[in-house]
Amino acid sequence: MFSFEFLIRILPDLLRGLVVTVEATLGGFALALIVGLALALGRRSGVKALRLFCDGYIALMRCTPLLVQLYFVFYVLPSYGIRFPALMTGILCLGLHIGAYIAEVYRAGIDGVPDGQWEAARALGLKPYALWTRVVLPQALPPMIPPLGNFLIGLFKETPLLAAITVVDIFGAANNVAGLTYRYNEPYTAAAVILLAVSLIAAYFVRKLERRFDRTALGKSG
Repeated sequence: MFSFEFLIRILPDLLRGLVVTVEATLGGFALALIVGLALALGRRSGVKALRLFCDGYIALMRCTPLLVQLYFVFYVLPSYGIRFPALMTGILCLGLHIGAYIAEVYRAGIDGVPDGQWEAARALGLKPYALWTRVVLPQALPPMIPPLGNFLIGLFKETPLLAAITVVDIFGAANNVAGLTYRYNEPYTAAAVILLAVSLIAAYFVRKLERRFDRTALGKSG
């Protein structure tokens, strides 16, 4: 039988797990933004070796499951003297994995900048740093925000995998409660409801951002 009294007792443990989930999500997403931008710029480089490296990295990350990457970093690398705390491992793997997908978002945004903007910037003699920071990225980033928001939500939903490497996120907290009490209905139901609620709230704000940038685009086109 489902017990609300028991649910209230375990709720603080689940909320502490939720804090860890949010930390892993935000940390992994921040790293993914950096990795994705580096990969997108690397694929546009004039250095062939760098382009091949970026293409190979993206293919490797996208063709192997995140869970396998977590196990490899947490259980295999320590055999070679490379060891990270569980939460740091989760953040690294999430960021490096999702960064391979975000690179495609950056690529699409950069390719969306009109050729005339590139030509005008070069005609003015702008150096590469100024070209990217003053002309290209300011125009490329706004259309990227909605898909990046969707990746943030997707990353949040991937965090329960971190329980496999002993990270006590909200799903890990639910596992601990279930293992200690042999009660499964309350912890797993509560974890699912909390994850759903946070995802819906995040999706609501992403939709608001999408509508806002759609209106901005229409205003500029008009």
